[in-house]
Amino acid sequence: MRKHSFNALLCLMAGIAVATVSCKKDNVSSTKSADAISTETLAKIEALGFSAADVHKFHDDYIVEGDIRLTEDDLNGKYTGPVLRVASSEQYRTTNLVTGTPRTITIKVASSLGSAYVAGTDTAIARYNRLGLAITFSRITSGTASITISGFNQGPSGGYITLGSSGFPTSSGNPYSSILMNTNSQAYGSNPNVLYVGSVIQHEIGHCIGFRHTDYFDRSYSCGGTATNEGASSVGAIWIPGTPTGADANSWMLSCSNGGNRTFNANDIIALNYLY
Repeated sequence: MRKHSFNALLCLMAGIAVATVSCKKDNVSSTKSADAISTETLAKIEALGFSAADVHKFHDDYIVEGDIRLTEDDLNGKYTGPVLRVASSEQYRTTNLVTGTPRTITIKVASSLGSAYVAGTDTAIARYNRLGLAITFSRITSGTASITISGFNQGPSGGYITLGSSGFPTSSGNPYSSILMNTNSQAYGSNPNVLYVGSVIQHEIGHCIGFRHTDYFDRSYSCGGTATNEGASSVGAIWIPGTPTGADANSWMLSCSNGGNRTFNANDIIALNYLY
């Protein structure tokens, strides 16, 4: 998730997965040559249908669309799923979903993260579990979890800051196994608000179980700036029946953060119940 800031001093609490037009942050590639993205890599990203704007390197992976991690294997993959349906803002899912339901997805928070991230995880889990879905979530403190939440520290770049990142379910039907949360003070401040942190974790869990950005067709809806269609990509962008056409304000899967507490709206709940 990302947040864009026209004035970093005014938007200190901006973040990765979602943001308001007036105060949002995004992860933009560094201008340093060491972080430069090759033309060949950008072409592969575009060929998958993802936007090649504001791509940046993260270890051996690439961050696109604010909070989606792509591996080299992803870049060399080809999309073979259902045809993309382009419309106004509706809920969209990926080709791969979590299978084997009913099932419990376990989540573990790295010991290096502070108490706000643990409490934020519990907040996100409680919000999902209240819906009575065929998937439930449980936080564990030992053993191997379905999803592990770890930290990274990265400041703003190009007027944006990454709040967190994740990916999409595997072809075997398991959720994406990793969520990274930014521990930089300019992401959540020196005393992180639990509801804000929880909202970002809630968003990243959404990706892990197969949700695309609600405004994937035009991310300027929540991020401002130039209208950008994220495209079908190798993971698909499949319309979820029952979700409306037209702009869908405050969806938990909007591309950019509003800098505060954001949970499921009525259409999000319809989408979650349709899939799970």
